[in-house]
Amino acid sequence: MTKKPSEKVKLSSSKLNKKEVLTKSTGRILQMAQKTPAKKSVGDDPRFAQAVQNYEAGLRALQEHKFEKAKASLQKVIAGTNKELADRAAVHLSACNQHLDRVTNQFKSPEEHYDYAISLMNVGDYVMAREHLEKLSKQVPKADYVAYGLAALDCLTGHVEDSLRHLDNAIRMNAALRFQARNDSDFQNLAEDPRFTELLYPDPGAELGQIAASSEDDR
Repeated sequence: MTKKPSEKVKLSSSKLNKKEVLTKSTGRILQMAQKTPAKKSVGDDPRFAQAVQNYEAGLRALQEHKFEKAKASLQKVIAGTNKELADRAAVHLSACNQHLDRVTNQFKSPEEHYDYAISLMNVGDYVMAREHLEKLSKQVPKADYVAYGLAALDCLTGHVEDSLRHLDNAIRMNAALRFQARNDSDFQNLAEDPRFTELLYPDPGAELGQIAASSEDDR
């Protein structure tokens, strides 16, 4: 007695789960990988995006030892609504404040602080030199030597317009700095600029008048 051949069960693809596929070659059911739902983009919340931007700017400034700039960016993060970012920013802000306190307290006078900034310039650390000079310009805004130092730094770093502005300010406060600038190699990048020449070699009568005014101010 012959047996009936066993009937193969055919699966209709319409009855398969949407996550399954019946292959034609083997008849096996393969599982389809589920798509992970897209995460919410940072751009969906402009306030959070801005906080992230400020946080990253603060970290960059901190790494570059621009502590005043880092402090300003981190304070914006702390003032925001995201607690996690604010907590992280607070840690970095504490480091900024500690560094700034050390810098402020380690010099006995503005002149000593200025000498330190110039020493940084002399070894090519222009970033730190600028930070110290800008801090000094806020502490002693009428100090002619600070304006002169900023002029020299701006010239060395290619900021011609700023250099001329600071040098003009320094000479207005102390006309004798004009003679110092004539022999200062830090200003060699301005040697061919007619505006620089005009600052250093003005009309003789005007030059004498400025020197006399400076002398009276020193009394």
